[in-house]
Amino acid sequence: MDDQGQALHDFCRELFPICRSITGDGVRETLRLISKRIPIDVHEVPSGTPVFDWEVPAEWNIREAFIERLNGERVVDFADSNLHVVSYSTAIDEVLTRDELNGHLHSLEDFPDRIPYRTSYYSPTWGFCLSHHQRQTLQDDAYRVRIDSTHSQGSLTYAELFLPGREQQELLISTHTCHPSLANDNLSGLSVATRLAELLAEDARANGPARYGVRFIFIPGTIGSITWLAQNRSTLDRIASALVISGVGDGGRATFKVSRNGNGIIDRAFGRATIAHGGSVRPYLPYGYDERQFCSPGIDIPTGCLMRTPYGEYDAYHSSADDLQLVTPAGLHDTLRICVEALNEIQRSPRFINLAPHCEPQLGRRGLYDTLGGNNEAKNLQLALLWMLSYSDGTHTLADIAGLSGIEDPVLERAAELLTSADLLEARP
Repeated sequence: MDDQGQALHDFCRELFPICRSITGDGVRETLRLISKRIPIDVHEVPSGTPVFDWEVPAEWNIREAFIERLNGERVVDFADSNLHVVSYSTAIDEVLTRDELNGHLHSLEDFPDRIPYRTSYYSPTWGFCLSHHQRQTLQDDAYRVRIDSTHSQGSLTYAELFLPGREQQELLISTHTCHPSLANDNLSGLSVATRLAELLAEDARANGPARYGVRFIFIPGTIGSITWLAQNRSTLDRIASALVISGVGDGGRATFKVSRNGNGIIDRAFGRATIAHGGSVRPYLPYGYDERQFCSPGIDIPTGCLMRTPYGEYDAYHSSADDLQLVTPAGLHDTLRICVEALNEIQRSPRFINLAPHCEPQLGRRGLYDTLGGNNEAKNLQLALLWMLSYSDGTHTLADIAGLSGIEDPVLERAAELLTSADLLEARP
């Protein structure tokens, strides 16, 4: 078995038992384990803090929860699975009739052995999730229900790691910390992002800073990205492009969803790397993970999302079937390889600057048309010259221009050589 993939899977296994939500001690414990691998900075944003049109919610923590018969026999116990309680449930300790209890139960008739994952972050209520088979055994007239949870004026916790680059602009990589024992959603993203940060930090120590700085953020979904953006709005113009990593460990092929405008540095490189690994590229959809916050019109950071089987398209999604069997070492490692290859292209591929950018330069008097002659091969090279001149703006790599033009890399490389020799292009490392 691949060592890198197994190490990624082992980290998922280490994180799996922790009860996470959008706030609380489970998030802090998760970040503590990540901090043993990479030097993250942890931030606490107080409950009640305004963040754009939202507000940081009260902090939620839970200690115990169960449903038991009146004789004391427990039939549902949070200690057996932290999916058993609807996340952010309010506290309760009462005896209820079966009918009263039933309105607070969630199960999956189509998958009767699975426990669903449900949340109620912004509507105060309580509930239990259980398998449908368990639910069918609840035939007593009354049950004792207890949820020992708190909603307090605490904080929302997130972490970040910044690796400086040679240029001021940054790439942002985001992953989620908010789901409990779900291995693909979120633990696969946490594992891959943590290892990716380790590898980039090792490379920086060995070879010096890369072109762009890279900022990793570990945040709860939706409210985490909104909070991070609100807290950092004065420096958002430094972020050239961003990536959300989530649901990247299952056995499906990789999927990359492009940003709202589809024109980010990450869009191009990750789209190519995903296809090279047998995956697919999808258009933007304003539903999903935090890409929809980063891509919102007032923020407008070109942000793609890297997944394997997309959210909601595998039947284990948001249920107890999203376990450590669903996530594979091979899937995790393949995702990591896509990330490394795409970022290497972004950071290391030369970009060219057109030194005569005001209209098309006269190629004939520089001998380039004479060099080309009149055959089809020469015409292809002439077109490559024009593509290179048009897109040598300091942001496009040769691979970018090849993707846009359909011209093969060797022809573009020859065109770049000719234009550089004629002092019309300059390569920027």
